[in-house]
Amino acid sequence: QKDKEDRPHDTSVVLQMDVSTLPEDRRKGWYLSLMAPNIKGPAFAWLDPSRLYCSSQALADCVKDLLGPFHSDTIDLVAGIDAMGFILGASVATMLGKGFLAIRKAGHLCVATQTQNYTDYTGRDKTMEVRLDVLKPGMHVLLVDQWVETGGTMKAAIQLVEQLGATVVGVAAVAIENTEGGRWIKDNYKFSHCIPEELTSHSVCNSCVVL
Repeated sequence: QKDKEDRPHDTSVVLQMDVSTLPEDRRKGWYLSLMAPNIKGPAFAWLDPSRLYCSSQALADCVKDLLGPFHSDTIDLVAGIDAMGFILGASVATMLGKGFLAIRKAGHLCVATQTQNYTDYTGRDKTMEVRLDVLKPGMHVLLVDQWVETGGTMKAAIQLVEQLGATVVGVAAVAIENTEGGRWIKDNYKFSHCIPEELTSHSVCNSCVVL
């Protein structure tokens, strides 16, 4: 696991592609050029994919690409992880015509919940929770988050869903990094992500967002 201090950040990076601009040829993954690199230093995440959500076409194309591997699968519900997984997960659910379940950081829901402890990408110990009145045995759930780095957060979400008897159809994220946790997800669950395997390192992916 890398400390945040080890993550590259380039204060000289200038994005060239405007969120209102569409390329003539919308090739798969074109929207990755809209992602914003870190210009504020190691106290922040090393890359911000949420800029692509500001373009309706980019968001739609991203969701379409994420759903590609799951066209033949039964999906009853989409679950997104607090917080950025809510945006992408709700968009995926809307495109599928399915409901959306929020997997929350612990302490925010006023109803009965199942909780799961985990360690996030910063090395902090945390707890997430999910309400008990939605997931049922036999339900097929697609898990969505914005980014999977160490895999600790996603693994906890998987455990929550499975503890309640539902089946995890797969995992979808803008990127699933080639970390130990990321590889565990890829080895054990169907998955989809938008960034090519050869670009799922911090330094290479930071360079791929600049045109």
